[in-house]
Amino acid sequence: MVKRQLPNPAELLELMQFKKPELDARKRRLDAALTTYDLRDIAKRRTPAAAFDYTDGGAEGELSMHRARQAFEDIELHPDILRPAAHVDTTTEILGGTSAMPFGIAPTGFTRLMQTEGETAGAGAAAAAGIPFTLSTLGTTSIEDVKAANPNGRNWFQLYVMRQREISYGLVERAAKAGFDTLMFTVDTPVAGARLRDKRNGFSIPPQLTLGTIVNAIPRPWWWIDFLTTPKLEFASLSTTGGTVGDLLNAAMDPTISYDDLEVIREMWPGKLVVKGVQNVSDAVRLIDRGVDGIILSNHGGRQLDRAPIPFHLLPQVVREVGEDATVMIDTGIMNGADIVASVALGAKFTLVGRAYLYGLMAGGRQGVDRMIDILRTELERTMALLGVSSLDELEPRHVTQLTRLMPVSATTAAAAEGVAARA
Repeated sequence: MVKRQLPNPAELLELMQFKKPELDARKRRLDAALTTYDLRDIAKRRTPAAAFDYTDGGAEGELSMHRARQAFEDIELHPDILRPAAHVDTTTEILGGTSAMPFGIAPTGFTRLMQTEGETAGAGAAAAAGIPFTLSTLGTTSIEDVKAANPNGRNWFQLYVMRQREISYGLVERAAKAGFDTLMFTVDTPVAGARLRDKRNGFSIPPQLTLGTIVNAIPRPWWWIDFLTTPKLEFASLSTTGGTVGDLLNAAMDPTISYDDLEVIREMWPGKLVVKGVQNVSDAVRLIDRGVDGIILSNHGGRQLDRAPIPFHLLPQVVREVGEDATVMIDTGIMNGADIVASVALGAKFTLVGRAYLYGLMAGGRQGVDRMIDILRTELERTMALLGVSSLDELEPRHVTQLTRLMPVSATTAAAAEGVAARA
């Protein structure tokens, strides 16, 4: 029998410590976010549907986007036991400089439409975390203002080759003058992908009011107050706007870009040059052989060609073909620090996060981006410690198994044939 007694008031006070309430509503909701998907849920509640769906959506049926995320979920991690990793070092060298973690912020377009602090919040958060920030050609903060927000950190610039080449050349010169150290020559956007959510929402640049947008805005007055009481959007490359994002891209981009354009830009650019949007092994090999400083395996976050190759699936084969010394990076689908660990283990030198960054931005501005970085950092460090890994250099392919969900028909047929032969 358990001996019962009357509660001792002194013991109750010791056991029942009341938590001090957090009066800052923004901090309260961000502290409650434990994953990037939690930040996504907050972002969805706080952002008008058209702006949120521009970030959240992909091309056509959004198969590429969902498959990329599924690929990271379909992995098995293999920890080593009795290998203490009390102190985890996430520092890495990338493209001639240091990053405190093996990920940076990817380029995103029209960012101040998501939340008014836009690229300034991203650049400032990247500076505080010691990771690179990438400004898009279609960014809504100038090259010079991003440099001011991240004066001593690493700034990268993502370049689209425009129909009017002089616009692109001018951006290259401005980024070099501002001290950006890396240029991302982007090759997967000769024309705009079919982003059906934008068309269904009537999403345009600048936003246009309809009965639907007004109704959707009623429970989110803070977004409209921010949008209407802050400086007019400034685009890095567009002097005129109007129409859907697809209309703007098709008007600005040139489907005739080629290796000749790559060589012109390489002659102009004094820093590191990487090619973003590589989606097959032969192109990866060709670019490395041509001497680019790095490549980024990417299907543009599933926002261009739907049913495109999954970068994470492509990664091991590309690394085998180009060699472990080549700088191979990856984006698309990264939502967890374990995704970053798996990418590094399979040979990626670096990773980039886009939607995760924007979910944090929409959830809480600069503080939301800080929270996103903190979440990924915590997941990254915890996953490494649980694997028994103290540094990124210790991660190896043996730590990761990519589980099969999508298999090419030829491989499936061959496996079935082997099974029939074995039973015969």
